[in-house]
Parts: sequence; structure tokens; C-alpha cells
Amino acid sequence: MPQTRGRSVSLPPRPTLVVDVSDRQTLLRVSARGLERLVRSALIAEGVEQAEIGVILVDDRRIAAVHRRWLGLAGPTDVITFDLSAGTAGPPGADGLAGDIVVSTETARRMARAVGWTPRQELAYYIVLDVLHLTGYDDHTAADRRQMRARERAVMKACGLPVPPRTRAAGTLP
Repeated sequence: MPQTRGRSVSLPPRPTLVVDVSDRQTLLRVSARGLERLVRSALIAEGVEQAEIGVILVDDRRIAAVHRRWLGLAGPTDVITFDLSAGTAGPPGADGLAGDIVVSTETARRMARAVGWTPRQELAYYIVLDVLHLTGYDDHTAADRRQMRARERAVMKACGLPVPPRTRAAGTLP
């Protein structure tokens, strides 16, 4: 503990952002370090100083199994987030976030072609989207979607990423 003129000075705890990337797919070559940096940057952009986030990259078959088991829904999806912070007092992130983000790189690759950018950009978009879900954003109502989409664009920009090429016609942006 540092001392100042014979007195101990208590320093505030250092921010801790723990990110673990588990790559369980072979369809898309991905940098685990790059994804770790992305998650940390998105968390910092949201003002989160304490977090433990797992990112699991899978194919459509594996995400479909997770989708069915945990949400009771058939078929693959792009990304599923598990908020493991439940039970903490206060607003999301008050005592730190904990969560797992399961992402289908196969869906990212397919959707990237449909919207006109790279699979890695689509994957980054999913990661940012679900970090926002973990920090309390939601997209169930039109107003929530507008707020979340605006925040997505701001966080993508803060992370040095392009804005998603979604359009109103596609129904993914307000």
C-alpha cells in the first residue's frame, strides 16, 4: 500500500476486464486477441470497469443446440447472450458484469454477404450488440430499438469499426 508522509493511502481498486475467447468452429479465421480487445473497448465505451465476459465462437449446428436447450427455439441464430450477473444489487454493471456471448460465425458469414460487408465486421457487430445487451440495453420496443441502434453506432465508432450497413427496409435499424 502506498504511503504519503507516514500515512497509508488506500487506492481505488484497479479496473478489471477479463475476457476469454473460446473458438470452437473452423469456418472463419478469427483473432482471439482482436476479439478480446473489441470486448474490452466496447465495455470501456460503456463505462464498465469490472467484467468477466466469455465469447464462444461456434457454427450453426452448435448454436442451434444452445438455442433449443436454453431458449426452447429450433434452428440456428446469430448470437445468444447469457447474463451471469443476475442477483447483483443495483443497475446492470454496478458490481461488474458477468456473461457469456455465444456467436455463430457461420451465420455471421452468411449475413455479411447479405448486407455487404465482411464476416469479421458482422462478427464484431454481434459482439458489440451483445455487450450492449449485457449493459442493460434492449430492443423489444421501437423506442428501445432506436436507443440501442444509436448506441451500437456510437460504440462501433468508438471501437474504430464501421457502422453496420443495415437499412430501414431491412427492418434492423429505426
